[in-house]
Amino acid sequence: MATWLPNLQRLLFPVAAAATLNLAMIHGAQAVEPPIKVGLVAALSGQSAKSGEALTRGLTMAINEVNASGGVLGRQLELVRRDDESNPSKGMLAARELVQREKVTVLFGGLDTPVSLAIVPLANQLKVPFMGIWAAGTKITENGATDNYVFRVSAVDELVDEALVQYGVDNGMKKPGMILINNPWGESNEAGFKRALEKRSLANAGVERIQDSDLDVVPQLTRLKNAGADTLLMVGNVGPSAQVVKSLDRMGWDVPVVSHWGPAGGRFGELAGPNASKVHFIQTYVFTEHNGAKGDALLAALKTAYPQIKTVADVTPAVGIANAYDALHLAAQAIEKAGTTQGPAVRDGFYAVTDYDGLIKHYKQPFSPSKHDALGPDDYIFTHFVNDQIVPLKPQE
Repeated sequence: MATWLPNLQRLLFPVAAAATLNLAMIHGAQAVEPPIKVGLVAALSGQSAKSGEALTRGLTMAINEVNASGGVLGRQLELVRRDDESNPSKGMLAARELVQREKVTVLFGGLDTPVSLAIVPLANQLKVPFMGIWAAGTKITENGATDNYVFRVSAVDELVDEALVQYGVDNGMKKPGMILINNPWGESNEAGFKRALEKRSLANAGVERIQDSDLDVVPQLTRLKNAGADTLLMVGNVGPSAQVVKSLDRMGWDVPVVSHWGPAGGRFGELAGPNASKVHFIQTYVFTEHNGAKGDALLAALKTAYPQIKTVADVTPAVGIANAYDALHLAAQAIEKAGTTQGPAVRDGFYAVTDYDGLIKHYKQPFSPSKHDALGPDDYIFTHFVNDQIVPLKPQE
């Protein structure tokens, strides 16, 4: 007995060790679930790169908070990004790759209305929720799909146009001229402006188009001036909006400019020159020296995560951070409500979100089958640039 027992132990030990190792591996696999991926398609290079970075930071800060609280469905969230270069074709390809190869549960997107409009049919076809966090084209969410997977935490052109026209009227506007970027975003706002003006029985002095590549828009502005425009309603991203201001300077035409939020997307103060502050534009959120508790906490966390952020001016454009931050938290709730990462269930999960005390506002039932936009006119504020910092305007300023 004494001679063969050790031999038996030597034979049985590897079997027992292997069984123990297998059990440990099984338990380990159960303990560490793969992350839930969410995707971002946005302009991460070019003129709008600063805005793309703001969207990234807003999503990242919210993901950090969600993951620190245990994640979603017991799993961590992970952000996967793709650069659309403000190009609709590249944006659609990037979205397809994120959905089909990376298997993202929710797709977040980006800056440009034409890019978002290109992604909308794909999201609806593949049944993956697409959350807009910047582009404001009305048709992004109101896309006519019977089975609509597109949501938004951002401005909406038609509502913004109403707010811009009312702001102009409150400040003495009687005959505005429109200076609009020559793409679907500009077309969306032209329709919205005309409806808002018609509602108030106001005529317009004409509609002029600008291009991203324009270096001088004096001819367009001259036509509006000669037609009697007393205010400019402007829609364009940073580059063309800055050219409008510089062309007004060359003309010596001191006319109020009431703008969509395009100037917030980058180095507008630097590009437009000293009269950048004359452009009054709309925002959904602005960081100031004194925010609410959530805003102060987020600003402190941003400064810790990104050492280059030293002052409030360094978090421009705040709307990108704020929209993305709130949208990610709402999406996390939707996935939790769904109990799965399957697209149709997550889409219905957005409808099941009843309450979220966010950065921009306190959301109460933000989405329903007939309402895919979480923000409305009451959530807009008017701002301008002061020394490269976006500052809220005082009433009637």
